[in-house]
Amino acid sequence: MAHSLELLFLGTGTSAGIPMIGCDCAVCMSDDPRNQRSRPSVLISYPDPTLGPFDGRRRILIDTTPELRAQMVRHRVKRIDGVLYTHAHADHIFGMDDLRRFNAIMKSPIHVYAEQLVLERFRRMFPYIFEPHTNENQSWVPKLVLNTVEIGRPLAQFGATWTPLRLMHGRLPILGFRVDHRDASLAYCTDVSRIPPETYPQLENLDVLVLDALRYRHHPTHMTIDQALEQVDRIRPRRTFFTHMAHDVEHAQVEAQLPENIRLSYDGLVVHCE
Repeated sequence: MAHSLELLFLGTGTSAGIPMIGCDCAVCMSDDPRNQRSRPSVLISYPDPTLGPFDGRRRILIDTTPELRAQMVRHRVKRIDGVLYTHAHADHIFGMDDLRRFNAIMKSPIHVYAEQLVLERFRRMFPYIFEPHTNENQSWVPKLVLNTVEIGRPLAQFGATWTPLRLMHGRLPILGFRVDHRDASLAYCTDVSRIPPETYPQLENLDVLVLDALRYRHHPTHMTIDQALEQVDRIRPRRTFFTHMAHDVEHAQVEAQLPENIRLSYDGLVVHCE
């Protein structure tokens, strides 16, 4: 039987990536591949009977990191049915140009989804994509259809319900996403330092929670591991995977200290939600 929801961690590191440029710390020099973390993104897939037998799963990407090309090649991804964005920081959007390859493969535009302020920033940061008529040459640019995401308005995507979640990244309001498909559910909450009270009801009865857990030391815009553990105790998902981890986190050592139902993610990890 095909898995209802499949979660692929494409990247699980911070904005600087790991190993970091010029760093000789134990984690950056580690031979454990779980300590090598590209910028944070996930690919969520689920079956759709309307597709042909060749590829019967929809694939939705959350964020386009600077390593998007390498991430897609590594996992042999040939289809993207949509892209959802959490916010407009560089480590989450600078791979947008590589979406043009999927336009060529699929011979269709790609729908992208973000809050209105984020879409406006896209237009300012990537005018060659969104104002191609101003380019000096006829360029090969991504063909993207912009869609506005609003809190309180879930998205219907190929038989799954995507609920935008309000999160706080320091003083910046950003989005997380809850996905419900058949009897499976997961929530992806990266780059979060605080969960507003009104968001907690939307995090109930989760099979899988993915949560920011930068390191043990305090940070103004990300949860520490201890803060993330407190949130898990409050939300009580069946399983939790921490992400967006800094080079302070040595995978084997830190994971050994966590409860059995809480694991550290790593680049390439696949999680099935039943």
